[in-house]
Amino acid sequence: MMSSKKQPGGPKSSPRQPASVPNRPIELPEGMWDRISQKAFELWKERGCRDGHDVEDWFDAETIVMEEIHEARE
Repeated sequence: MMSSKKQPGGPKSSPRQPASVPNRPIELPEGMWDRISQKAFELWKERGCRDGHDVEDWFDAETIVMEEIHEARE
C-alpha cells in the first residue's frame, strides 16, 4: 500500500507571471496618472472615505477619465 505522505524536497512553487503581463508597467500619457489619481480621490471622498475600496475607486476613475478623453475627441 502506498503512503500518502508528501516527499520532502518536492517541486517548489514559485510565483509566475502570465506570458501576457509585461515586465514593466504600462506607460500612461503625460498627466493621465494624475487625472486618474485625482478622480479616484474624489470618488473615495464621495463614497464617505470608506477603506477597502481603493481598487474599485481606481478602476472607476480610469473608466471616467477614459470616457472624458473619448468624448473630448469626438
